[in-house]
Amino acid sequence: MNGELAQSYAWCRDLARREARNFYYSFLFLPKERSDAMSAVYAFSRYCDDVSDSGDARLASEHFDQCRRMLADALRGVTGAHPMLPALADTAARFAIPEKYFYDLIRGTEMDLTVKRYESFDQLYHYCYHVASVVGLFCIHIFGFTDPAAMKYAEYRGIAFQLTNILRDVKEDAGMGRIYLPQEDLRRFGVSEEDVLGGNWEEPMRQLLRFEGKRAEEFYAKSGPLDALIEPRSRPALAVMTNIYRGLLRKIAAGDYNVMDGKIRLSTPAKLGLAAGSWFRTAVLRST
Repeated sequence: MNGELAQSYAWCRDLARREARNFYYSFLFLPKERSDAMSAVYAFSRYCDDVSDSGDARLASEHFDQCRRMLADALRGVTGAHPMLPALADTAARFAIPEKYFYDLIRGTEMDLTVKRYESFDQLYHYCYHVASVVGLFCIHIFGFTDPAAMKYAEYRGIAFQLTNILRDVKEDAGMGRIYLPQEDLRRFGVSEEDVLGGNWEEPMRQLLRFEGKRAEEFYAKSGPLDALIEPRSRPALAVMTNIYRGLLRKIAAGDYNVMDGKIRLSTPAKLGLAAGSWFRTAVLRST
């Protein structure tokens, strides 16, 4: 590895260590070359996303155009525009990551700025695919897999993760005028937009969020076969990532989905405990 490439991976690792939160715990359980690749993908994702909460449509449009130009240049070997690009280009080539996934991710971050309501779950699924399932597809290419069925299960796992995020962030998103809960579901449970934006916490809201939580659990269950379809050395990392997100969903459920009093998080000790337990269980399974 030449000096420029090594420096680029170091830059990405440092960013992931500071900012990746839930994902970074899973990186620790991967072989170094795969952990480095995850850091490079995270750095690209973070760069794309940095402008999405600005509210400035002109600035965002320019930013996303720049993302596409930088990506196109990097994938053909021109990597001088940003410190992450040499690592990103190397990762894409080394792990044969389809270019489409990178462009899909940019499209997802654009949607965060331009779309603030989703009429149906089908529309929300389309959004979740672009911001989360695509990340899952990045991951399994880095983790390693041989059965093409893994791609659909990775898509489902990403949907589950993003639905968890949406539940956690109902209040925060409402503060920015965003409602990701499908409009058809609001009507089904008699919840108005004003209830969501105002943080009202009454039984119809509770029933709505229980319904969305059950939907998230269904996608975790549908994605279950993924765990056995990726390379054994990568399974602890996937288990850590999944158990942290599913642990967050279960914490929300344990509080009867009251997400209006403040953002629900897992503590660092809780994440470390889930990580250690995930590693131990997968290590035992690999040895039997």
